[in-house]
Amino acid sequence: MKNDINKYMQIAYTEALKAYKKNEIPVGAIIVKNNKIIAKAHNNRQYKYNVLGHAEINAILKAERKIKDWRLDDCTMYVTLAPCQMCQMIINESRIDKVYYLLDQKSQNNAENITQTNICKELKKDYQKIVDNFFKKLRD
Repeated sequence: MKNDINKYMQIAYTEALKAYKKNEIPVGAIIVKNNKIIAKAHNNRQYKYNVLGHAEINAILKAERKIKDWRLDDCTMYVTLAPCQMCQMIINESRIDKVYYLLDQKSQNNAENITQTNICKELKKDYQKIVDNFFKKLRD
């Protein structure tokens, strides 16, 4: 299980780097069903001029198209940053079973199916540097 979380979180991290390179808040997400990745996505709010362009929502939309159903039962999401309240609601509505995230936000996450992973400590440090650098660039 630990190896799976590390592997999938690394892929979500790669998605976050794509967002970072596009001057988007660096968040990446993937959705896994039966040990197979069915969706990968990153933030694209600025690029698409879309308030809903969160990595989690983009991944959910891709997964729904892939399996041809809005119900994502038996799916797990791996996301680099803890989901916001809007994304939490959509995750719950889509029936995703479990969500693992790398880095916490200041907002409170109170959904039962959302868990911070403490397994990927080195990746978490690297991701924290990217997030800090992104917001530092915004302030400069």
